[in-house]
Amino acid sequence: MKMCFTISLLALRLFATDLETALEKRIAAGPGKVFLAAKNLKTGEAAEIRGGEKVRTASTIKLPVLVDLYALAAEKKISLDEELTMAKADMVSGSGVLRELTAGTKLKLRDVANLMIVVSDNTATNICIGRIGADSVNARMDKLGLTATRLMRKVRGDGNQLSAPQGWSKAGLMESNKQYGLGSSTSQEMVALLGMIEAGKVAGAAEMIEILKRQQYNDGLGRKLPGLTVANKTGSLDHLRSDVGIVYTKGGPVALAITVEDIPGVDYGEDNPGLLMIADLAKLIVEALGR
Repeated sequence: MKMCFTISLLALRLFATDLETALEKRIAAGPGKVFLAAKNLKTGEAAEIRGGEKVRTASTIKLPVLVDLYALAAEKKISLDEELTMAKADMVSGSGVLRELTAGTKLKLRDVANLMIVVSDNTATNICIGRIGADSVNARMDKLGLTATRLMRKVRGDGNQLSAPQGWSKAGLMESNKQYGLGSSTSQEMVALLGMIEAGKVAGAAEMIEILKRQQYNDGLGRKLPGLTVANKTGSLDHLRSDVGIVYTKGGPVALAITVEDIPGVDYGEDNPGLLMIADLAKLIVEALGR
């Protein structure tokens, strides 16, 4: 029995080394700088490259916003069925559909939260942040032990149609955090948050998983994983692509958080080199950790 256990540990070390080598080989082929963490939430097997370093979140910070919304609803501090009025100040450019509607339109908070994730709606995000406050999201992350995960402010929009920054959190007003834009986190913390959601350790976990499964941008994590269910949230900036989510495999759910920074050029097409990097790395990780 003892011999079998020793062989198992040796095999695990060799497996981890092989995966790390494969990941580093793909990353070396470029472009960009990669930060990633991954974990099979059933077996505990994991992989990491710069997983503890803080990165710009782009729209992946919308996941912590969703977590706080459902927690506040469970605490009876808000109702997901309450009606909110879309203010013109919340309407910004970029992803989503609410900016096409008329200011003053009334919407249920539950529907707004859904759009914030499923189509990464920037205006919906601002409505959600306006309802609960950016500091509330950060306080929730503190309670969960995720102290590097910070929402800095409301979304300004995309490209040349940026609105004035508003809705600042206390963290967002700190000079040291200005470099992160909308939000900051680490790959480790995003994987930890996904693990809490999958394990049902946060309020509304099952409903949030279903929302993440309906997320409509699938050019990253799920691109090269046909037949597997993916529950994820993406993020994009001119020179950054990120994707955080859970891939459901026969070997157990695998949580991944991958960010590619310093992507040369500006390309918002489906074949952005950062997206291709995420797709290749996700395939390598899932084939190894989800075996």
